[in-house]
Amino acid sequence: MDTHTQLPLGFPIGGYPAPQGLYYCSVGGKNTHGRDIVEEHADLCIAAGINFEGINQEVACGQWEFQLFAKGAKKAGDELWVARYLLDRLTESYGYYIEYHPKPLGKDMDWNGSRMHANFSNTTLRTAGSKEVYEKICEAFRPVVKEHIEVYGEFNDQRLTGKHETASINDFSYGISDRGASIRIPIATVESGWKGWLEDRRPASNGDPYKIAGRIVKTVKSAKV
Repeated sequence: MDTHTQLPLGFPIGGYPAPQGLYYCSVGGKNTHGRDIVEEHADLCIAAGINFEGINQEVACGQWEFQLFAKGAKKAGDELWVARYLLDRLTESYGYYIEYHPKPLGKDMDWNGSRMHANFSNTTLRTAGSKEVYEKICEAFRPVVKEHIEVYGEFNDQRLTGKHETASINDFSYGISDRGASIRIPIATVESGWKGWLEDRRPASNGDPYKIAGRIVKTVKSAKV
């Protein structure tokens, strides 16, 4: 967000940019806003020893995503908190700030919210080779929806509406390559013979990664596989 206008990068004062759809993984100055800071942030993370996997501009104007990978819930939490700190410090040099609210422009605005998709795996998921095993693990999440939502971030009800590539906060679903599901089964996992990982798409951008990872680990361990 621009500290002077209090608006996302690319938003004009007193109005709106072109509707979303032009910005996702975009290039060029017309639709891409903030690449300078996100690339410098990537360099800082790599220099700090964080396992930085990638960056891309997201669906909404001025919205970006970065991906980290770590082995173990604690290490994943540690690296994300340090990456956030580096990003917040870096904004000071640009006249920007990071807005972690999952619906920064309001719950009724027609813009995708901000999230913290949690991709996770364990030995079973990496070696299962079985659709049935994946379905049993996904089903383990169904009876504990409330427990997950409680630790998935504040104001997440404003984002999880069933619109803008989200499932409703009141529902639970999973599907292959389904961006509107609670849990997405990546197509790469299926194409690898049901060996890979899962993606919980419900956590919000302001969530605590320690709590999120801890809850996911507990639920996965509870699956009868």
